Amino acid sequence: MYSLGIDIGSSSVKVSLLDIASGKCVQSVTHPRTEAPIRSPQKGWAEQDPEMWWGYIRDGLLELSGERKLDGVVSIGITYQMHGLVAVDKKVRPVRDSIIWCDSRAVEIGAEALQGIGYEKCMSHLLNSPGNFTASKLAWVKRNEPRRYEKVWKFMLPGDYIAYKLSGEVATTATGLSEQILWDFKEARRADFVAEYYGIDPAQIPEVVPSIGVVARTNAETERLLGIPAGTPIAYRCGDQPNNAFSLNVLEPGEVAATGGTSGVVYGVTDVPKADAQSRVNTFLHVNDRPDAHRYGVLLCINGTGILNSWMRRHVSPGMSYPEMNDCAATAPAGSDGLLVLPFGNGAERVLGNRNIGAAFSGLDLVRHGTPHLLRATQEGIAFSFRYGIDVMREIGLDLQVIRAGKANLFLSPLFRETLATLCGADIQLYDTDGSLGAARGGALGAGFYASPAEAFATLACVGEVHPRAEWKAPLDAAYENWKEKLTKSL
Repeated sequence: MYSLGIDIGSSSVKVSLLDIASGKCVQSVTHPRTEAPIRSPQKGWAEQDPEMWWGYIRDGLLELSGERKLDGVVSIGITYQMHGLVAVDKKVRPVRDSIIWCDSRAVEIGAEALQGIGYEKCMSHLLNSPGNFTASKLAWVKRNEPRRYEKVWKFMLPGDYIAYKLSGEVATTATGLSEQILWDFKEARRADFVAEYYGIDPAQIPEVVPSIGVVARTNAETERLLGIPAGTPIAYRCGDQPNNAFSLNVLEPGEVAATGGTSGVVYGVTDVPKADAQSRVNTFLHVNDRPDAHRYGVLLCINGTGILNSWMRRHVSPGMSYPEMNDCAATAPAGSDGLLVLPFGNGAERVLGNRNIGAAFSGLDLVRHGTPHLLRATQEGIAFSFRYGIDVMREIGLDLQVIRAGKANLFLSPLFRETLATLCGADIQLYDTDGSLGAARGGALGAGFYASPAEAFATLACVGEVHPRAEWKAPLDAAYENWKEKLTKSL
């Protein structure tokens, strides 16, 4: 028996089959082969066609079915890029391209809402500023594209839309509402006062279903197209960052997860609702939140991380593989001989108060610095941005002693791992898992094939540990203080 995990990213879509009995991945497929396109009609905008995601999923599943029949799939879990807006008409067709997570067009609308609703109410009930989240994106459509808005019957998150494509049922989750800034943490219910402020009809919000549990089943069309039996339970749905934490078995207070894909994320779990006064980090419902055992996720997101590393590969070290880039960077000294990189070049950064300051190099010496310094300073700059946000998380009471991470993307770099561990004074535990496998485990758990999270993660083993390097501490601390000074002057 297999559980299917679907991971809808902005760069690609990944589908994986998990053997439920062994807890092992039997096959994974990623589409497209190159990076998925993101439309940017104006500076700070980012859009994707939801039908493109569905096409990649179909392609991936058809490739999987070429290797083994999908009639052995008994559960499905879905994870997706957070905060994206998918607005649909009465025939459940998108009325426009999705405004995705890194789009910053609604920042000003969110800032207006913070004042209009009231700072104290937002902090005590939403635990966040309305910011650039999904409800604010829909408010932008209402204000700027009224003809399109008139057609909107429901609005969903990317994972909600894909669940609909598989089942024909339209729904969302409480976890999803919290990432749309439509969850009232104080009252533990939908935050209709936000919709009312924006002039959004609450009827446009889909029915709320659990994140973990059988909430929909595949339909006959899915069986005809893809070979997955009709009636297969879709039993897990979660945004990518809480799902990445789930994938690493980060479910209880004090546990922390990190990722370093296109964006960089640190995600800590707490049982006490916390808000950062400046909304530099954000609190959402965690995937395993229950009325009798609340779990909240405090999220630090840095947009311009892995995308900067890939930019460097294309433009500074073409022809090098990522391992070759890592080896080259390691030949430069800790602190990169004074070269600093601000990695903020992928839209408005929440940790910087929703400012978009762009990426920048500082201290470049054309005589002393070469490719190794540029590559090392890039990875150090990304690690510095993590440290900057982690300091904010510590300010609101989260204690980070051990960080769990999947051995993927930036965490494949020994240099990056050791730099981050040294800067944060924390050990890093590495696991061989990813978001699609986490979603597959979630689907099997929600469908009852695993009796508990402990059983679901019984086969998940640590594959490596990273410790701070004492000899790097002084040069990295000094470089970080210089970096932070440069950043402060840029804000």
